[in-house]
Amino acid sequence: MDRLAISGVVLALVAVIGGYAIEGGGISALFHFPAFIIVIGGSFGAVMLQTPSTYFVQGLKMFGSVWHKKPLDFKYAQHMIAHWADVSRQKGFLALEDGINENDDPFVRKGLGLLVDGVESDVLRTSLELDIELDSDRQYRSARIYDALGGYSPTIGIIGAVLGLIQAMANIDDPSALGHGIATAFVATIYGVGGANLFFIPVAQKLQSQIDNEVLYREMIVEGLLCAANGENPNSIERKLEAYSRVAV
Repeated sequence: MDRLAISGVVLALVAVIGGYAIEGGGISALFHFPAFIIVIGGSFGAVMLQTPSTYFVQGLKMFGSVWHKKPLDFKYAQHMIAHWADVSRQKGFLALEDGINENDDPFVRKGLGLLVDGVESDVLRTSLELDIELDSDRQYRSARIYDALGGYSPTIGIIGAVLGLIQAMANIDDPSALGHGIATAFVATIYGVGGANLFFIPVAQKLQSQIDNEVLYREMIVEGLLCAANGENPNSIERKLEAYSRVAV
């Protein structure tokens, strides 16, 4: 569980709502279901229109990793690569077949499989880097739905404000209906701007940071496997790969 992410959302909401309450505002006035439907429904509808279904569904599935994502163990991966390098130097690359079956990461299994098959270093690098590029591109495209939501929601909030004012003007002789329309107008704007800057855009940035970290992890795997393919000393490989840990998040 990412406590920092959860704390950030709570702090943002407490700061905004608490500040409003301190100024004497009624908190109940901020909860307006029609304004919520206009902003959230309109924003998601616009994003669904512009996004291919595959990326949209994948983006929704990625949402859970904002709050709970298993960290990548760079240190353990460095140790394992050094171990594989040691085994391959002593027994040959065919001895790494057991490592393929024991590892649950498809990317690592593919890399070890290429080593066992005895492919050239250039082929190994090209094949694995292509996998990194295509997979990260797919993930970035999926994560961008939250950037898009952050872009659309303020504008949809303005649409909600205009609709509320239209309702207010149409019932200008009815004080209760007039107040209801004005409330919709202002609350819709709050939902649009607040949703974008307190939630959608931060979620997009968090997901992109996680993808960057995964790309870094896989680049380390590629570099380590290439070193093993070239017969480098296992201890030297592990020391070389330590640099990746220092920039990992």
